[in-house]
Amino acid sequence: MTETIPSLELPEGHPVWTYFQEKELIESLLKEMKSVNPLIDLPKYMNIFNQLLTIEKRFARKENQLFPFLEKKGWVGPSQGMWSFHDNLREQFRLIQYYLKMNNPERVGANTPFLIDGIHRLLGVEENVLFPNALDILTDKDWIEMRKGEEEIGWMLSQEPPTFPKVEYIHPSEDFTVRELPFSLDNKSHFDEGYMTVEQVNLLFRTMPVDLTYVDENDRVIFYNRGEERVFPRSAGIIGREVKFCHPPKSVGTVLKILEEFRKGTQNESSFWINYKERLIYIRYFAVRDANKNYKGVIEMSQDITDIKKIEGEKRLLDWE
Repeated sequence: MTETIPSLELPEGHPVWTYFQEKELIESLLKEMKSVNPLIDLPKYMNIFNQLLTIEKRFARKENQLFPFLEKKGWVGPSQGMWSFHDNLREQFRLIQYYLKMNNPERVGANTPFLIDGIHRLLGVEENVLFPNALDILTDKDWIEMRKGEEEIGWMLSQEPPTFPKVEYIHPSEDFTVRELPFSLDNKSHFDEGYMTVEQVNLLFRTMPVDLTYVDENDRVIFYNRGEERVFPRSAGIIGREVKFCHPPKSVGTVLKILEEFRKGTQNESSFWINYKERLIYIRYFAVRDANKNYKGVIEMSQDITDIKKIEGEKRLLDWE
């Protein structure tokens, strides 16, 4: 199936309708970009380029929303082919960004036609192949579910598109819609988004490269994760203990002040960094609140950021060998 689908035939807010709205914006920006010579008016070029950069939201929605739904129906071509197309365009964006940073309008101008041509070709494949087939394969239920997930990614448009269909917003933690999933839900619990067994949750906390401690609304420690290399020592005896007894006297006053402000709702986060055993440790406290903003405790997160602070530039290749 390769026939085009006029956007006017789709209801407002339908994910493909939104893609067509973005397409109009993209084509307008490409037209402007083509008419601007970066050697003559670099600021105007940069303004257009930065607007066009928001196409990343379109790529992300396709990769994380549209493609997974198509995979469930057995069509994996877009995930394998079009995703690579996205990555090629991302490289072209990065190259032009580099030349803009180096104040080299000549190289900017030389590379712009390749970016424009690549985006035009992508739009053509979308309109003539991807969207018509997706509309043929997916059900209304799929599109409705997809539209909900798009909220977390966003759009290129200046205004959020209408909901599809027009329904009241439901927070993910309150969304218990039964979905078709490619795995069993036996022994699994439903979280804000996703399902895991107790074993999987334990493995997740154990593998995370951070120390987590949860103090409940009664100021008692109810949880800590057992990572391979903890920053600060913990033992099972801490569970159920009042948090004021878990800190040395010189710092307990600060901890209690944090809890007081969190409980009152005047603050939500507090951060510290210290040198500990010749390592730089980043310590953060986050207030935990339910959907009604009721105080439910505090999360303490500690992380060794010594090596993270040393990171410069980019690393895109494996170096295991």
